[in-house]
Amino acid sequence: MEPVDAAQRWADTWQREWPALDLEAVLALYHPDVTYASEPFRVPFKSVEELRVYLAGAFAEEEDIEAWFAEPVVDGEHASIEWWATLIEDGAETTLVGTSTLRFDADGLAVEQRDTWNQTAGRVPPREDWGR
Repeated sequence: MEPVDAAQRWADTWQREWPALDLEAVLALYHPDVTYASEPFRVPFKSVEELRVYLAGAFAEEEDIEAWFAEPVVDGEHASIEWWATLIEDGAETTLVGTSTLRFDADGLAVEQRDTWNQTAGRVPPREDWGR
């Protein structure tokens, strides 16, 4: 699979399946030996099974999710994808805005992901010029 197609599939799947809290659909995007850093100062997860534990815990705290994903920027086997989400996390309305930087294998599976993100209280929708 071409990296541009893998990146778009990744963004489309996360946009659709994160609000549905469909853990299996999201995990199907990742290589079994993925390295996933959920933020710069956390120890990365080193397998899809470690990622499963992390995402299951995160999804258990989240509800009423609205998610937006920008068009991927792709260079070679790497992609950068901006995302924005409003949700209820542990009973509190919150907004998360971040960027995922990914590397894909020839089958279109993510073998590496590094996330950076910011969080604020309340539901803040994307600005009109966001994601271009």
